[in-house]
Amino acid sequence: MKSVVIEKLSVSVNRIFWRYKMSARFYFHWLVLVCFFICFACKCYASPQKKIYIVTDLEGISGVYKFTQTRETDTPLAREAREYFMGDVAAVVRGLRDGGATEIIILDGHGNQAMIPHLMVSGAKYITGVPRPGGFCELDESFAGVVQLGAHAMMGTVDGVLHHTQSSKSENRYWYNGVESGELVQTALRAGHFGVPTIMVTGDEAACREAEKFFGKACVTVAVKKGLARESAMLYPFEETRKKLYSGARQAMKAIPKCKPYRIDMPIKAKKQHLVFEGTNNTSRLVTKEATVTNLFNIVNF
Repeated sequence: MKSVVIEKLSVSVNRIFWRYKMSARFYFHWLVLVCFFICFACKCYASPQKKIYIVTDLEGISGVYKFTQTRETDTPLAREAREYFMGDVAAVVRGLRDGGATEIIILDGHGNQAMIPHLMVSGAKYITGVPRPGGFCELDESFAGVVQLGAHAMMGTVDGVLHHTQSSKSENRYWYNGVESGELVQTALRAGHFGVPTIMVTGDEAACREAEKFFGKACVTVAVKKGLARESAMLYPFEETRKKLYSGARQAMKAIPKCKPYRIDMPIKAKKQHLVFEGTNNTSRLVTKEATVTNLFNIVNF
């Protein structure tokens, strides 16, 4: 009798052991499988690369309000203006990085160039020097947004600091499908060709107003000064403008899903007006040219 009880007890213990063992093995395999799917999901749904392309200009930079700061390159005023430029660039780069940008490429878009290499802040790559292959080197469909930094209002904007479109001397003006447009639109159209929206514009209040008109309220704008006339402005302390640029850049990263690439109907009915200077006394005459533009990269020169 005793042996029977022991035998039954042994069988019961054995069953419990194997049941527990199988249960533990099941849960272990289940846990491994769950971990695998979690890792797979994280990899699939991880935040996408957020590459940002910055197109710069000099007229819309903090502290810049005279053409003698922008037309020259090797004068005290010109050198100072380029230092101001690098300070604005640094603030925007830091804001974009802290806002989630994974890669930043900066194009020196001012005609006679503005970058000072030894003042480049880390976290970005810088394109400068002319001539260069193509107007917007490295820009393609892989970018999440374009920032127009240091922008100015189009030619003829009364309260726009240093307002012009392409050339302040020949006073160019452009119309696309009947709508007068400045450099903000010209840049946004070429970015729109790649499906890339303009997510931020910095400059004076007039440039910011122009950006909102064409790109809507989703595009973040940061005014670093207020124009009073073409070469006079109400300036703001750099400490304040750089803080605004930093926070604006962070905000722009959040605004990316709301911003749309800027496009207009193709082909474009384009018109250009500009001054031509002639003779020894340098008299000027107004020239008008019209064309049908089928290539967005020819919207300036046609």
